[in-house]
Amino acid sequence: MTGLRDQLHGLWLPLVTPFRDGRLDEISLRRLTRHYCGQAVDGFILGATSGEGMTLREAELERLVAIVRDEMAAGRRTLPICLGLSGADTSRLLDRLDETADWPIDGYLIASPYYLRPSQRGLLAHFEALADHAAWPIALYNIPYRTSVNIANQTLLRLAEHRNIVGLKDCGASREQSIALLRDRPKDFRVLTGEDANYFEALTDGADGGIVLSAHVETATFAAVHAELERGNRDAAQARWQEVAELTRLLFTEPSPAPAKYWLWRCGLVDSPEVRLPMVEVSSELAATIDREIERRMQVAA
Repeated sequence: MTGLRDQLHGLWLPLVTPFRDGRLDEISLRRLTRHYCGQAVDGFILGATSGEGMTLREAELERLVAIVRDEMAAGRRTLPICLGLSGADTSRLLDRLDETADWPIDGYLIASPYYLRPSQRGLLAHFEALADHAAWPIALYNIPYRTSVNIANQTLLRLAEHRNIVGLKDCGASREQSIALLRDRPKDFRVLTGEDANYFEALTDGADGGIVLSAHVETATFAAVHAELERGNRDAAQARWQEVAELTRLLFTEPSPAPAKYWLWRCGLVDSPEVRLPMVEVSSELAATIDREIERRMQVAA
């Protein structure tokens, strides 16, 4: 199998973690894995933001990875897996790298330290320490509206020089910063957008792909947007994007991943829309809106 650097492109799915009665729903997880392995998905992110990773116990996270890998082995397609890790304590994250070193993964997606708001020198030292230690390659995760700290481009470019740091999930919320990074990055440093509503825009700016929660729905259309742009068919890509652009807003009307889980439950892919506190299930108003949108899409498909 090629390394993560070569695989980090196209459409990656930050897989939701199904729960039922407070526990990991292994039956639904197997169903999800089989379903999306049959779709035009290029890789999975497990246990990150969309997977409610901060609510998972270590044993649950390990079981999550094992089940997804087991379902792939039973099928006819193997996709790369990145494990989401986060934390504000560098030392504890180094321990987590040791604890997961022999898991059947292909790399890590590691967010900036939250709450502490370290300096750029602190961020550089933090990620270099992790990259020096990790048994698997690392993709950085810049999402300042969740962590309260932005990884500046100067820092990102320094980190991109590290042999074990292969890419970035870009949720920086600044198109100007993203365009500058795409212009200045090393040619083998991968940048995937994590902003669903900006998926088309980021691809046209030169991003290598996207890590897109909304691609749990209309997966083929999201993949087609990337494929058409790769072929140089911008008008065709934009037309496909218009089919799902509103979906990217609907699924973030309330805190994610509750809306996506509700949609998947209504479509029979998971057995419960359950999320873990402090997340709560969607409101009755949003549930009704999603129900109407599912019905509309079913009528269009028919």
